[in-house]
Amino acid sequence: MTARSKLPPTVYLLGLTIFSLVTAEFMIAGMMPALADAFSVSLAQVGNLIAFYALGMALGGPPVTVLLLSKGISNQRALVGLLAIYVAAGALAAAAPSYAVLALARVIMGVVSAACIGLCMTVCASLAAPEARGRAVSVVLGGLMLSPVAGVPMTAWIEHHYGWRASSWLVVLLALACTALVATLLPKGEPGSEPALGRQWADLKSRSLWAAYATSGLIIGATFAAFSYCTPILIEEVGIAPGNVAPWLALYGVANLVGNMLIGRIADRHTMAALGWGLGVMVLALGGFALAGDLRWLNLSCFIALGLTGVALNPAMVARVMRAAEPGALVNTLHTSVITAGLAFGSWAGGTAIDAGYGLRAPLWVGAGMALLGLLSLARPAAARRVATSLSQ
Repeated sequence: MTARSKLPPTVYLLGLTIFSLVTAEFMIAGMMPALADAFSVSLAQVGNLIAFYALGMALGGPPVTVLLLSKGISNQRALVGLLAIYVAAGALAAAAPSYAVLALARVIMGVVSAACIGLCMTVCASLAAPEARGRAVSVVLGGLMLSPVAGVPMTAWIEHHYGWRASSWLVVLLALACTALVATLLPKGEPGSEPALGRQWADLKSRSLWAAYATSGLIIGATFAAFSYCTPILIEEVGIAPGNVAPWLALYGVANLVGNMLIGRIADRHTMAALGWGLGVMVLALGGFALAGDLRWLNLSCFIALGLTGVALNPAMVARVMRAAEPGALVNTLHTSVITAGLAFGSWAGGTAIDAGYGLRAPLWVGAGMALLGLLSLARPAAARRVATSLSQ
């Protein structure tokens, strides 16, 4: 029991690193008016700064990872180098004299961030025993869960009191500290000690890997189809006062953390069951939220239930990918890109449903549909596993 409870301290450092990356991605949401005033642009253009970051993650991460692998650079050196570039891009964003410079810096940050997150997952897998990878990943991804709960509110508070540049520089300093600690504490690794690029390309031919990617994209797409529009839904449909939305969003974030810890404990042994039950709860929560009408208790219960699943299923998603292929940097970075693409598609589809005149609750139906597709995507792998189990007996 004691051995099971111990994880290398560097696993927590990787979690802090992801916390700094994700906080930088979403901190824009907490300072939109300030940025609009600073650069004399619309709120929509400020919102595009998040989209630029996500676009960089989705399209730029895999090519950067391929380039690093082709050079035979060790994961630790690659992570340190990329984090240094990230710090430089973050400094450019904090000092940006114009909107165009800020947008460019955000794209660079997104490209580097995707590769960094993929490398963090790869290094995490190498630090933990195979039977503890899901639990280790849940700790690392805890940084992602903690960002909306602590990181984004913290940067918003600093922006309110000291300006948006102060918030930006704080995130740069945090990333710089993570870079120094990663350079000092992570095992160095020998150049070429990671799986060769050709082998990692071969891993991408696995049908089970792409099935895992598809399920992950649908889970995150379903989550953000709904969550992207939760604030207007809570205010206009549920009747929550604008001043009381923040505590409910914080409670949703706490539910993410709790769900992440629970899923992390079972992800290694019960990967498919965790995904199946999680997606089933998502379908019920999103469908119930869409149909809850004036029943405030049901609306809010479904909202929190979504928080317990959705993004919190990340440890099981990663455990499935690591089981389908060797957890190399390219496999993990591409997984990050697929998840980011799912996020962007879900948010776009939810907004399109609203624009089409189906009402503010339409994104909830979009999310429920995507979650149902995710659940159906598990049917074939689950059937294949049952057949394999029966044959082995």
